Amino acid sequence: MLLEINPLVLPDPGLMIWSALAFLILLFVLGKFGWKPIMKAIHEREQGINDSLATAEKVRAEMAQLKSDNEILLAQAREERAQILKEAKDIKDKMINDAKEQAKDAATKIMADTQLAIENQKMAAIVDLKNQVGNMIIEVSEKVLRRELANKTQQESYIKQLTDEIKLN
Repeated sequence: MLLEINPLVLPDPGLMIWSALAFLILLFVLGKFGWKPIMKAIHEREQGINDSLATAEKVRAEMAQLKSDNEILLAQAREERAQILKEAKDIKDKMINDAKEQAKDAATKIMADTQLAIENQKMAAIVDLKNQVGNMIIEVSEKVLRRELANKTQQESYIKQLTDEIKLN
């Protein structure tokens, strides 16, 4: 059995020649007038894409550098903050210690002044007591001398009586 081929499916030789001729003319026209502008446009577009990619890569690198710089600045700022806080704490401690030292010095000075005042009052009281004792001795001596006694025992008893009176006062 032979295969029977449908005449509609078989190509017409004239149609094939005309189609080939049209294709060759179109190929010539496109080659002469269209191929260079199309290739130029494709090349320009490719160059634009490459430039955009290069710019994007450059921007990405700059962003990475900026991020790194920002992290460095942030670390420096933290370090400076820690240093400032440490200095402030040191100043505070120094001020507290200075205030304590001043308070100790003032307390020591007040104690010394108070001790000196006590010594001065003690000395004044001793001097006053000595003056009073001296005055009493003079009074007793006056009284003894005024009274003329012939007897020494009477004189001693009189002095004893006067000293007892002085103790009572």
